[in-house]
Amino acid sequence: MSGDGRESEGGEEEVRGARRIPGPRGAADDLDLESVPLPPLPPPGSAAPAGSVPEQSVPEHSAPEQSVPEQSVPEPPGAPEAPMTSVPDLPHRVLKALLGAWALSACSAEETAAVEEHLTACAPCADEALRLRDAVGLLHTDGSLDLDPTLRSRVMDGCLGRRPARIPVPEWAAPYDAETARLDALLRDIGDSEWHAPVRLRWFEEEREVSRRTTVAGVIGHLTAVDGLLSAALGLDDPLGGGEAPPDPTERTERYWSSTHRPPTRAVREPWRAQSHELIRTASFAGRNVAEASVSYGAFALPLQDALLDRAFECWVHGGDIADAVDYPYEAPSAAHLHRMIDLAARLLPAAVAGRRRSGLAGPAKDLVTAGAPGRSVHLEIEGHGGGDWYIALDSPAAVGSPERVVAQVALDGVEFCRLAAGHISPVEAAAGQEGDREAIRDVLFATASLSRL
Repeated sequence: MSGDGRESEGGEEEVRGARRIPGPRGAADDLDLESVPLPPLPPPGSAAPAGSVPEQSVPEHSAPEQSVPEQSVPEPPGAPEAPMTSVPDLPHRVLKALLGAWALSACSAEETAAVEEHLTACAPCADEALRLRDAVGLLHTDGSLDLDPTLRSRVMDGCLGRRPARIPVPEWAAPYDAETARLDALLRDIGDSEWHAPVRLRWFEEEREVSRRTTVAGVIGHLTAVDGLLSAALGLDDPLGGGEAPPDPTERTERYWSSTHRPPTRAVREPWRAQSHELIRTASFAGRNVAEASVSYGAFALPLQDALLDRAFECWVHGGDIADAVDYPYEAPSAAHLHRMIDLAARLLPAAVAGRRRSGLAGPAKDLVTAGAPGRSVHLEIEGHGGGDWYIALDSPAAVGSPERVVAQVALDGVEFCRLAAGHISPVEAAAGQEGDREAIRDVLFATASLSRL
């Protein structure tokens, strides 16, 4: 070293020829990694070839205390300084135990670096890490937690496909079975306080909408009271005591509500549930002949198979009333069951039109025909869910609806038609496509609303 503190020329030449330690790396986002050639890797299990890493030594004549000025690779302007993370030397069992935390991004920076370095050399741990990372993805889902409304029917179909029931539920009782099960699932999910949530029941009488205020528990009491008509027809116990119990659904409901000395609570669920199960069980064991057994509603009567379909319809409608009161999602019935409910309403419409005509609420008959002959008709076209085509006879309940004698056509969505039949929308509000005789269309729409009751 010269007297002015500089190294001699010979020492400077030797230092210049030595391998330099590279400066700090730039940020990964600022480098073109694809253009950087990668060094060849040695075969697995073999040591690095001799001479691959040149040995660096300090010349004997250079001063050990004098540091060599570092020449670093210039970084792009504005590149952040990369943090230097030390990789701890951890044993395999510790690194394997950290895989779960690594998959959840819960490791420290040092642990993350150690795990990721380990995964490049350990295939079993790499496979396990991949499975854990996929499992973590399943924990973060934005899907709805509500059960699919068709889940029960799909599970039942799968079970019965493997082992058919010895005594199956009759096909005509399936809608009632499905709707009582759906309503029971709703009732199981609500809390004690929600049983007292106010519910407004709505229906049509003559030309006006009427309503009655009750609670969720009161609605289930209403269903129990009216289902008792079917219980009596099958020889089962009537919840109102049989004997002197009125057959009219409204009167039965009023008597049931008045017989309770205090507002009903969730205790009404079990009697209603047991009653519905007993109805389905008895109908299944009774065989085919019971389908035509008459069920009296006071002013009219229905065969048992139609009465169960009517009860399925009311169970769905009041289930929707309860769901609205407690802010619970509630879907329409399956297309096959909804189609049957619409078909029942369509079959009742000629008698409903005739009843309104006797009360002076419908237009006069214009073309009377003999029983069973085609008469003037309205083409009822139901679109969407459970849809189809029906022809409603206008002038006599004994006449037959016929496409050849159509005087008007009205189109309605399937669910909207059911809401009209339940008295939840007025005939004027029904979103319908109308064509033809306006008086005939009005008679059919108002007759549909007149099918509703408490």
